[in-house]
Amino acid sequence: MAEDLKIPETSDRKALYEAVLPQIEALTTGESDLIANLANISAALKEVLGFFWIGFYRVEGKELILGPFQGPVACTRIAYGKGVCGAAWKEKRIIIVPDVDAFPGHIACSSASKSEIVLPVYKNGEVAWILDIDSDILNDFDSLDEKYLSLLIKHAEKLI
Repeated sequence: MAEDLKIPETSDRKALYEAVLPQIEALTTGESDLIANLANISAALKEVLGFFWIGFYRVEGKELILGPFQGPVACTRIAYGKGVCGAAWKEKRIIIVPDVDAFPGHIACSSASKSEIVLPVYKNGEVAWILDIDSDILNDFDSLDEKYLSLLIKHAEKLI
């Protein structure tokens, strides 16, 4: 596949997910370098969906360490159980935060971030990575995002 995306001219998020997910799978399938794949996943999601910040954190010991991302500079390390990303890791579940200022212990890497969705990525039954997506719009994530990003995570788990 050429390294460009075919983006439908629509603001319908469902249509955008349905267009980009197969393209991400085509772009990453057959590529053995995990960092390249995670970088392209972040870039594709950012280009098509336009969220404020999209990136991955790698589990290393009792910390999450910043991995490939798209957006402004970010927190480099997050402790286990801290912030939304650390909570998703500890609780091994997807977390949607409509208003980050209302989330106890939220780590404000950027004051422009208003809402967030965080998804664990598993390897051998354990959380190995965290996909973190921030929006500069309050209440920007819902069950539609959870559904399609969960499909993306299933593909990403085949890559790690």
